[in-house]
Amino acid sequence: MSNESVTNFSNLSRRQFVGNMVAAASTLPLAGLANTLGAGQVANAEPMICIFSKHLQWLSVPELVGTVKDLGFKGVDLTVRKGGHVEAAQVKTDLPKTVELFKKAGVEVPMMVTDIVDPEHPDTKTILETAGQLGIKYYRTGYLKYDPKISVSKNLDIYKIKIRKLAEMNEKYKIHGAYQNHAGTNVGGAVWDLWELLRDVDPQWMGCQYDIKHATAEGGSSWVNGLDVLQPHIRCMDIKDFIWEKKDGKWQNVNVPLGEGMVDFKTYFNLLAKHGMSGPFSLHLEYPLGGADKGSKQLSIPPKEVLAAVTRDFETLKKMIKENYSAG
Repeated sequence: MSNESVTNFSNLSRRQFVGNMVAAASTLPLAGLANTLGAGQVANAEPMICIFSKHLQWLSVPELVGTVKDLGFKGVDLTVRKGGHVEAAQVKTDLPKTVELFKKAGVEVPMMVTDIVDPEHPDTKTILETAGQLGIKYYRTGYLKYDPKISVSKNLDIYKIKIRKLAEMNEKYKIHGAYQNHAGTNVGGAVWDLWELLRDVDPQWMGCQYDIKHATAEGGSSWVNGLDVLQPHIRCMDIKDFIWEKKDGKWQNVNVPLGEGMVDFKTYFNLLAKHGMSGPFSLHLEYPLGGADKGSKQLSIPPKEVLAAVTRDFETLKKMIKENYSAG
């Protein structure tokens, strides 16, 4: 991010750009949307809802800041990785500038998404040290793959060493690292393998960025057991929804707008409240959205349609929290 782009953030044209898009998005019909909560309003334990900046990758950093603020989010889950809003190679210069822009706009940066998997990689120390100095509390790691040439248990034995070393680095820089459970054959798909990796490390410094969509896709109704065993290590969570659909003769889990799928959010939020888990939450929009769902920098649909989808899912999530997240 250049100094010129930072300066441009204060220009009226930037504010008009953001304001016009958000205003236009608000006029679109949002099927099934119950607009019962004000922008940024969260009930009871006040979980912070962040927008995953991957879905706004088509915006420059100054435009991103204004858009996140105008949409009513209190926080952002920032991409700090290859192709992200902040590139790993420029993290020492660009991450402080980006966080400062959000701070001036009254938006927090409590969490970020990285490609970190190797404690020995030269970028790892730089990213964690810089983020820790800026007060970023959580980061998501990259993914670990199973080596098919050796057993699952031997893979986990190898990765336990990496996880332990990452936890030590996280403690040094005062930041929590979180590995996302993700449906598929990588480490973490089964959820229980994450418990094997994490059980002997301090949950204050290393844990799981829990994804209820992927846990449901892999665990059906038994996801509650995985949540129970992992919950001491969960500090932040991803929010999205899905259905099973047969495509080209094969059953696949297909992402859908929040509240239109099969995730049991009522039970999920009740359990989060029971365990005293209050986020932050990272709102994901992985269903077809003109490229925004994939983190594209060019959209194939009008920007106002993306912002309308963000608004719809944001309001749906706030309504779910208000109705189901209750410590009482």
